[in-house]
Order: sequence, then structure tokens, then C-alpha cells
Amino acid sequence: MKKTIALVTGGFTGESVVSFKSADFVESKIDRNKYDVFKIVVLKDEWYYSDSGSVKHLVDKNDFSITISGTKIVFDVAFIMLHGAPGEDGKLQGYFDLLNIPYTSCDALTSALTMNKGYSKAIVNGIKDLHIAKSVQLFENSPNASQHLLDTLVLPLFIKPNNGGSSIGMSKVKTAEELPDALIKAFNEDNQVLVEEFIQGREFSIGVYNGLEGIRVLPSTEVIPSNDFFDFEAKYTPGATEEITPGRMSEEEKERVERIVSDIYRKLNCKGMVRIDYFLQDLSSDFYFVEINTIPGQTAQSFIPQQLRAAGLDITEFYGELIEKALASKD
Repeated sequence: MKKTIALVTGGFTGESVVSFKSADFVESKIDRNKYDVFKIVVLKDEWYYSDSGSVKHLVDKNDFSITISGTKIVFDVAFIMLHGAPGEDGKLQGYFDLLNIPYTSCDALTSALTMNKGYSKAIVNGIKDLHIAKSVQLFENSPNASQHLLDTLVLPLFIKPNNGGSSIGMSKVKTAEELPDALIKAFNEDNQVLVEEFIQGREFSIGVYNGLEGIRVLPSTEVIPSNDFFDFEAKYTPGATEEITPGRMSEEEKERVERIVSDIYRKLNCKGMVRIDYFLQDLSSDFYFVEINTIPGQTAQSFIPQQLRAAGLDITEFYGELIEKALASKD
């Protein structure tokens, strides 16, 4: 008998545009011989399923069900493909936990912690061979914030919304004069901002997931943006970034990276599919942790599909494995 899947998308932030693209891609790849799929849109003002006739069927939030032509539909699994709040910060996960509906992503606690870049770095700090750039976490844009940063850190700096994603609100600052505008831009997206020293090195992104046979690390993607850094435009504009999958690493680097990212996955108690971004510093080749994404993008330009192909894995089977692993967690 087919399982009924809620493919959850939308969101409360600017990342919703990416969520819809990711959900469209996943929807096109899920095996319909095994699963009935309903794309559930979650917005601030309404939750709904839109049928083939564009008729909206509102979600009953009491039990996360929909009713179509008098038939009530409940879901066996929630496949969360919602970037940013409330899909990536733990809120939806907590809701599904209360309803005893299994889902494909990390749990509520891990999702909430990893959404906060500063807290994530504090937790993974101490993993063997993992390095972290010197940083300052700001909780308000005070008049002396810029001077405090210049007194504490060394330019150039990355300015990031602490709880954001898709590089929205992010800036690379090379001079003191650029700092005030960059802080305003970041604080427009979040009430916490992380400021980090720039690490000169090669940038990579790597997928890790816990499937039916345990934790598996996918081939990495080396990122060479045409812009000064891997910003929103570089991430989602075809051709704006050179992406090499598998990334160029020596055997020693590859083995070390796979060990470190597996340790990150375990220490953060991750579940399902995540993506970890990192640098290998020039000359030393030291691993510098950048961030973890617990709902990584699944658009046509996204890294995970590239990495699955490089590993010789079928995307449809991969999504099926995530669903089956979620179902198994309920048993």
C-alpha cells in the first residue's frame, strides 16, 4: 500500500522562493509507484494544498490533515523542503513531534541550534582537526559596534545574519568604511549577526546523510564563485559559479574531511540529509568549518543532486531512502 507524503514547502522568510524551487524538484523525482505526494504550502497567513485545478484545500492544523471531496487525508511522513523559518529552525519539527508524524530532517533541537551559526560553531568546536575562524557575535547594532569589531578582528570580515540562509544579508567587508552599511544589511535580516575573519582558502560544500545503512558522506563540491564570495546571486544564478564535483582534494584531505564531517553530523545529532560548508586553508590545508544546512537546497543548481550523481546514486532512490528512514524512526 502506498504511503502518503506531505511535501512541505513555502516559509516565512525571503528563502521561500528557493523552497518552492526545491520542492518542485523533489516532487518531480519521488517514486509515485510507492508514494502519494501532496505539496503542502506553509505561509504565515495560511497552510494549504493546491490541487490540479488550482483549488486550495486548507490544512487542519489540529492534526495536519486536508479534506478533499469529503475525504480526510492524513500523512505518513512529512518531507520538509522549507528553507528558513519555520522549516529549518525547529518549529515545524516540534509541531510534527507533538502530532507523532515522522519527518525527513533533523529534530527540533538540532534544527534550532544549527540555525544559529554562532551556537553551531560553539558545539562543534573541539572536534579533532576542525578549526573555526575568529568571530564576534552581535546582538544589537550599537553605535560602537564597528569600532569594537575593528579592535577585535582583522579585516577582511564576513558579516552574516546569524540565523539566516542562502547568503541573504551577507557581506564581505574589506575596509572599515564598509562596516556600518554591512551591519545594517545583516541586522535587517536578523536580530543577531555573526562577524568572522576571512579565511583564505578553497571553498567546499559536502552532503552527509543517515540512510538505511548508516551515515554516508557524498563527494564534495568545490565552489569557485565569479563574485567576491558565494552570495545569493552566485548560488542561484546558473553559470555564476564554477562548481567542481567531486572537489579537488588529495586522498589525505578527502579522508580527513569525511572523518570530520561525519563527526560533525554525530555531534550535532543530525538526521536525514544535511550539507556542510567548509574551507581548506591555503598552505596548511586546515579544515575550517563554515556552517551546516539541515534543509539543503534541491534546485536544479543545488549541490546535493550533483553529489548524488557523482556518487553514482539514483536521486529517486535517495529520496525514497530518506522517506523510509523517517518511517522506520516511528516504529
